[in-house]
Amino acid sequence: MDKRHSRRIGSEPVALEHPVIGDLTRSLVMRRTAYSSGHHIRPHWHTRAQFAFAVAGTMRVRSARHAWIVPPSRALWLPARTVHEIQMYGAVEMRSLYLDEAAAAAMPVACVVLEVTPLARELIVRAAALPEDYDADGADRLLMQLLVAEIRRLPPCALDLPLPESADLMQLCERILADLSTRRPSASDAGAMQTSARTLYRRFLHETGITFARWKQQARLLESIRRLAAGTPVTTVAIDLGYESPGAFSTMFRRALGVAPRNFAASVPAAAVRRGSG
Repeated sequence: MDKRHSRRIGSEPVALEHPVIGDLTRSLVMRRTAYSSGHHIRPHWHTRAQFAFAVAGTMRVRSARHAWIVPPSRALWLPARTVHEIQMYGAVEMRSLYLDEAAAAAMPVACVVLEVTPLARELIVRAAALPEDYDADGADRLLMQLLVAEIRRLPPCALDLPLPESADLMQLCERILADLSTRRPSASDAGAMQTSARTLYRRFLHETGITFARWKQQARLLESIRRLAAGTPVTTVAIDLGYESPGAFSTMFRRALGVAPRNFAASVPAAAVRRGSG
């Protein structure tokens, strides 16, 4: 078995394969699934690549070395055999397109959150309405091919959080993620690990590729996205995550994503959610 299959995510048990359900003689298989708020899918992997689209609700997806937040109307690309777990926030309506090796060619080689265009959203809705035994030689095939072509064009979103490999650094990250409202000095975090702030910074940069300070900011950004997608007011999000003011939070958010938090929250139209959840 490939080593990626047996890797654990935190204290979770060894990941198992989740077989793709559908007609696997077809290169593209679409699945519609619904999950209640709080539902957790334990670590698993698929033999096919997966394009997971959040019609409604927000997903937090984790692998051994990364975490991603997938708010409504965004999607996550997962290459084949990627071990991952999913946590649902709110009632989640998911549309998953599973691609065989040939169909996944020229797709990203690593997991990435994608910004779903209006055209891609309409294609996903139409593809999800096709029967499992859709016409693989006629118009249905053309619809699926157009969807794959559009997926290849989708721009990436900076909605990922790298995770360290060392157990002690991972424990530190888990403590921070459990209480993002508290702003502890880095020297305090280093002292709790019985090391210096300089050593902590050096190790963190080596294992994650970003600085410790940048990591904490990104962690708060992803949590703010989850809360905004759930309808939490901007001011409440800013206060809960320890920002000095809503203005400071908005400045950080706009610098990271190029859009104000209020505009981001408004980018999930209720009409689109209702259309896709049928």
